[in-house]
Amino acid sequence: MDIKDFKAGAFIQQSTGYKSFIPNGVDQTFTWEDSAINILLEKATLQLGGLNSFSQFVPDIELFIRMHIIKEATVSSRIEGTQTNIEDALVTKNEINPEKRNDWQEVNNYIKAMNHAIPRMEKLPLSSRLFKESHKILLESVRGEHKLPGEFRSSQNWIGGASINDAVFIPPPFREIDWLMGDLENFIHSNKVAVPHLIKIAIAHYQFETIHPFLDGNGRIGRLMITLYLISNKIIERPILYLSDFFEKHKGLYYDNLMAVRRKNDLTQWIKFFLEAVNQTCEIAAKSLQKIMQLRQDCQGSRIITLGKKVPNAKKLLDHLFTQPIVKAQDVAHLLKVSQVSAYKIIGDFVTAGILKETTGFKRNRYFIFQEYLDIFHR
Repeated sequence: MDIKDFKAGAFIQQSTGYKSFIPNGVDQTFTWEDSAINILLEKATLQLGGLNSFSQFVPDIELFIRMHIIKEATVSSRIEGTQTNIEDALVTKNEINPEKRNDWQEVNNYIKAMNHAIPRMEKLPLSSRLFKESHKILLESVRGEHKLPGEFRSSQNWIGGASINDAVFIPPPFREIDWLMGDLENFIHSNKVAVPHLIKIAIAHYQFETIHPFLDGNGRIGRLMITLYLISNKIIERPILYLSDFFEKHKGLYYDNLMAVRRKNDLTQWIKFFLEAVNQTCEIAAKSLQKIMQLRQDCQGSRIITLGKKVPNAKKLLDHLFTQPIVKAQDVAHLLKVSQVSAYKIIGDFVTAGILKETTGFKRNRYFIFQEYLDIFHR
């Protein structure tokens, strides 16, 4: 089917008075004549391939992946209204102000869901079962814990508005979910559907968000699905690409383009938006990895090389900071197996070297932050 001929579905009047959108299936081959899609697809494919290759040459890439996941979890949750930032996500729950602990929990649940789903794909394909497992982790002990965690919804939901009567969008009735998700799974996995991977996941993400199979957490699971799809199809070897930051920065366009498919059948514009998201995100991710490598080289070289006998412990602490850039003296003491007095001394060396800085101004329970590193993830 040519994309321009795609019919997304129809708004159907329900007995209770509102109209819900029932999408058509997507398990088919899509074609297009719009040359702009070809140009964007070629660029996005090259960018993604380059980022994947680059990441395989970054020494100790696993050190940095945790921070990429934390950023994704923070931003994806922020799209849904949480207020937690990266710095908050890096400390323990007890160290967060009580009024922000629910947000902290939501972000950390997303991290747990991601860390569960990636290795799980070695035994379980990208499927409704995997989505349900991830969703159960996502809603554990948070505000949505009573909204059927790990299960597709058994009632009507809606997006926007104070009630269903003034909702911005009403997804299909729950009785349609099973066949729609089955169709989506077939589309994702079918070898007969001759569609490039980036086009396929663009369509799959749109369809998932339109089905909205859960009562809560659909946006986060739908965005998680993008990364999982790219990994499962070996487009990227490691979880280094996340589109939530782009979607959050262009939140209005993100929602408008999704709605334009439902209301105007404009799948073309959504695909263009998605491919541009991949392009820009790959550029930012590659630059970030370069900056991280340069920063690490600088810290290992000119900054800690002068510490003499402390260099082995300094390198160990530095590696730790690339996965956990906010520390306390007791953390360092535990990591290096030294006394707290010795921990404060090496922290002092790192402060003098411009690697760490104290953030609280307190005499006790002080936090030290690797600000240069965190700043890379704020850009």
